[in-house]
Amino acid sequence: MLPDFRKTQLFGRRYECEVLDRLLGKVRAGGCGTLVIRAEPGNGKSALLGYAADQATGFQQARTGGVEPEMELAFAGLQQLCVPMLGLLDRLPGRQREALQVAFGLSEGPTPDRFLIGLGLLTLLSEAATERPLICLIDDASWLDRASLLCLAFVARRLMAEQIALLFAVRDQATARDQDAMRDLAGLPELRVKGIPDSDARMLLDTVIPGKVDERVRDRIVSEARGNPLALLELPNAMTSEELAGGFGLPDSRPVPRRVEQSYRRRLEALPDDTRLLLLAAAADPLGDVPLLWRTAERLGIGPAAATPAEAAQLVEIGTRVRFRHPLVRSAVYGAAPLSERQRVHRAIADSIDATASPDRRACHLGKAVSGPDEAVAHELACSAERAKARGGVAAAAAFLQRATELTPDPKDRGARALAAAQAKFEAAALDTAYELLAIADTCPLDDLQRARLERLRGQLAFLRDRGRDAPPLLLAAAARLAPLDAVLARDTYLEAVLAARYVGDVEGVLTATARAARAAPPPPDPPRPADLMLDGVVTRLTEGYVPAVPLLHKALRGYGEELRDLTPDSLMCTLAAMDLWEDRAWEELAHTQVQLAREAGMLSLLPTTLDFLAEFYLQSGDVPECQALLDEATAPTSRYDRLPPILAPIMLLAWQGDEVGTMRLIDDVIQDAIARGERVAAVLGEYAKAVLNNGLTRYDEALAAARNAGDDKEPVVSSWSLPELIEAAAHSGRPEAGLPALERLTRCARAGGTDWALGMEARSRALLSEGPQAETHYREAVERLGRTRMSAQLARTRLNFGEWLRRENDRRAAREQLRRAYETFTEMGARGFAERARRELLATGETVSVPATAVENRLTAQEAQIARMAASGDSNPEIAARLFISPRTVEWHLRKVFTKLDITSRRQLRRALPPHAVVPA
Repeated sequence: MLPDFRKTQLFGRRYECEVLDRLLGKVRAGGCGTLVIRAEPGNGKSALLGYAADQATGFQQARTGGVEPEMELAFAGLQQLCVPMLGLLDRLPGRQREALQVAFGLSEGPTPDRFLIGLGLLTLLSEAATERPLICLIDDASWLDRASLLCLAFVARRLMAEQIALLFAVRDQATARDQDAMRDLAGLPELRVKGIPDSDARMLLDTVIPGKVDERVRDRIVSEARGNPLALLELPNAMTSEELAGGFGLPDSRPVPRRVEQSYRRRLEALPDDTRLLLLAAAADPLGDVPLLWRTAERLGIGPAAATPAEAAQLVEIGTRVRFRHPLVRSAVYGAAPLSERQRVHRAIADSIDATASPDRRACHLGKAVSGPDEAVAHELACSAERAKARGGVAAAAAFLQRATELTPDPKDRGARALAAAQAKFEAAALDTAYELLAIADTCPLDDLQRARLERLRGQLAFLRDRGRDAPPLLLAAAARLAPLDAVLARDTYLEAVLAARYVGDVEGVLTATARAARAAPPPPDPPRPADLMLDGVVTRLTEGYVPAVPLLHKALRGYGEELRDLTPDSLMCTLAAMDLWEDRAWEELAHTQVQLAREAGMLSLLPTTLDFLAEFYLQSGDVPECQALLDEATAPTSRYDRLPPILAPIMLLAWQGDEVGTMRLIDDVIQDAIARGERVAAVLGEYAKAVLNNGLTRYDEALAAARNAGDDKEPVVSSWSLPELIEAAAHSGRPEAGLPALERLTRCARAGGTDWALGMEARSRALLSEGPQAETHYREAVERLGRTRMSAQLARTRLNFGEWLRRENDRRAAREQLRRAYETFTEMGARGFAERARRELLATGETVSVPATAVENRLTAQEAQIARMAASGDSNPEIAARLFISPRTVEWHLRKVFTKLDITSRRQLRRALPPHAVVPA
C-alpha cells in the first residue's frame, strides 16, 4: 500500500517548507533536484513529503515507501514507484526495457545487471517527465529493499536536464539499517529536520486536545515532547481529560503500551530504592515543579544524590523543570509502583504544598493519598471543584467530585456529591462514569428536588448516548416531577424533552405527543427568559404550525443573541430555530457563540453538535475548508469520549460535492445505525442529502422521490429545506405540477419569516415553475435577495437555474454571465455535480470551458484513475491485471465504477473523459 501523506498544517516548519518550495520552483523552471530529508521518528518526515505533494501542482507524482516485510524482496520498492509509468516501457532501449521487465516480474530471464536497471530507471523517469514535471516521493527509505534504494541513488546522482524531483525521507537514528541507508545516499543534498519550537508546539497541541487544558500541564507536555510533532499528536490520546485539565486524574488510568512499560521497568529495576522513589514523586506531580520535588524528597528522607542514577540512565532531567526522557516514561514509572508507595508519595507531596497558595493541588494529592472514607479530604475536594472548573473546565471539576464521592462516609452527602459529579461527567462526555455515579446517587437518601434532578440527568444521558426513543419520556417524567419544585428547571427540562423528541421524529406521534405534554409546563417567570420564549415557540410550531410560531421564535432568537452566556442542552434549540426560520445571520452568530462556550468550558458532550451546526453554516455559505476544519475537530476525539459523532454537516458535505459513493456509504453506515437506535430524524436527513446529491447529478426523478420523503412538516429545518429541492427536481423532470403544493407551503413559511434567505429561496422556486417574463422577474429577485445573505452556495444554485433558463430562452450572453459565476463558486467548493451542470450549460452557450484536471481525477480513487489511464491508452483487461498484479475480474469491476463516475458507457470515451495529461501513451 502506498504511504499516506496526510495533508496537515505544518507548525514550525517554515524554513523546511521554503527549501521544498525552492526545489519545486527549480524543477518547474526546467531544472532537476534531489533532497534527502533526515529526521528522528515523529519529527515530520512524512508530513514534509505530504507538503511537497500538495505544493507540486502540475506535477506527475510517483510514490513508494519502505516496509519491513518487503526489505528482502529485490526491487519491490522500485516496482511500486514505477507502476504508473509502465505504459512507457516500450519507449526504452531494448536491453533497458528487458532489464526492468525482469526486475518487475513482467517477464522471465536471467537476473539483469543493476547498472542496466539503473539506466533503465533513469530513462523511464525521463520519459515520464517529458510532458510534465515529475516528483518521486520515497518515504521510510531506511526500510526500502537495498536494490531499490541503490538504483534510486544511482538515478539521483545522474539527473541533469530532466524535470524531476526526488525526495527521500530517512530516519536519523543510529541503527545499522539507518546508517546503511545514509551511506547509500551519501553525497546527495540533505535537509536535517529537528524538533519544532515551543511556541509552535503549543499551537499544534491545541489542534488535537478538545476542551480545556491547564497551562501548566500544557507546558509540561511541550517540554517532555522536545518539539517532536508525533509525540505532541499522540500523547493526548494516552491521557484522560482529567489529566489534561490539571493533572487531577490518576496517571495510571490509561494503560502504557506494553513494550514501553517493559523496557522502562527493566531500567527502573536496576536503580537504587531511593532513586525509584524520587522518580515516583516526580511522576506523581503533573506539573514538573522542581522545588516541590525536593521538598517532597526531604519529607521522604531522600537526598539530592538519588537523582544521579536516574539522570545517568537517561530517564529524567531535573533542571528548571522535571522532564522525563519520553512522554510515556512518567506513566510507566507511576504504573510500576505499588499502591502503598503511591499513597505515601502523594501524602508527602500534599504536605509539601502551601495550602493557602495551591489548595486545589493539595486537595488532589490528599485525595490520592487516602484509601478509605475521609470526610475532611472529601470536603476539601468538593470545595476545590468549582475553583478547578475555572481553570481546567468541567473535566477538572468532575475529577474532584468523583474522588470526593468515593471518600464521603455520610450517605446523604455522598448522594449529593455523586449527583454533582455525574452532572460534571455528563458535561465532559464521560458517559459511562456518569452512569456509574448516578447509580451511586440512586442508592443514597435524596430529597425530592435531588431525585427529580437525577431523573433529568438520566434522560439527558440517554439523549446524548443514543438520541433514541428512551430520552423523551424520561425527560418528560423528570419535568413533571420538577414542576412543583423548580418551575424554571422544569421548563428547561420540557424544552430538552422536545429537543430529544425532534431527533426521534413523529414516528407513532412521539414528537407531537411530547410537544403537547410540554404545554403542561409551569407558567414562565416575568419577564420570560429566552428559553421560555423558545419553549412556547417550539410547542406552537409543532402543535399549531409554522406561521403562528414565527413571532415567538423570532423574539426568542433576539433574546438568545443578547443573553447567551451558558451552554445547556436546551439552548441548542435556538440554533435549530434559526435554521428553521431561514435566519442566516442569527444562525452564524448563535453557532459561533455556542462553539466558543463549549470550548471554553470543556463541554465535550455538546461541542460536537455545536461544531456540526456551525460547519453546516459554512457549507451553505460556500466555505468548504472552514466546514471541513470544524468537522475534523468534531470527529477527532470520537474514540476517546462517549458521545455520538455529528451527522448533519458530514453527509451534506458529501452530497454537495457530488460524492455518490461517499454519501450512500454514510447513509448506509451512519444513518441506518441511527435509525436502529430510534433516531428517526436521521432518515429524513438521509433523504434530503439524496435530494441535493441527485439534483447536482441531474437525476431529477430520484431527487424528487427523495425530497418527498424528506418533506415531513413535523421535522423542523430539514423538512423546510427540502421544499426547494423538491420544486427544482419537479421542474427539471417535466412535472411542475408535482412542485405546486411544496411551493405553496414554502411561500407561507417564507413570507411569515420575511428573511432574504427565505424569500430568495421562494422566488427561485417560483421562477422554476413559471414561464416568460414572470420567471425572469422571480429569478432576478432571488439573485438580489440571496446576494444579501451569506448563503453563497444557494446563490450559486440560483444563478445555475437562471442561466439554464436564459439559455433555453436563447439569451446566451446573459446565460453565460450567470453560469460562469455559478461554475466558479461550485468549482471552488468542490461541488462537482453542480459544477458539471454549469459546465455543460456553458458549453451549450458556445463558451469554451475546460474541466480542471483535479475535478476529473478527484472523482476516482487512485487505483481507478490508474486503471482508467491504462485502459484509455489501449491496454486490455488482462494486460492491466498483469501490470497491477490484480485479476482481470477486478479490473473489470473497477472500470464499471469508472464508467459510472465519469458518466460514460465505453472504453472509447475514456480518452475524452480524462484530461490529456492523465493518458499514458501505450
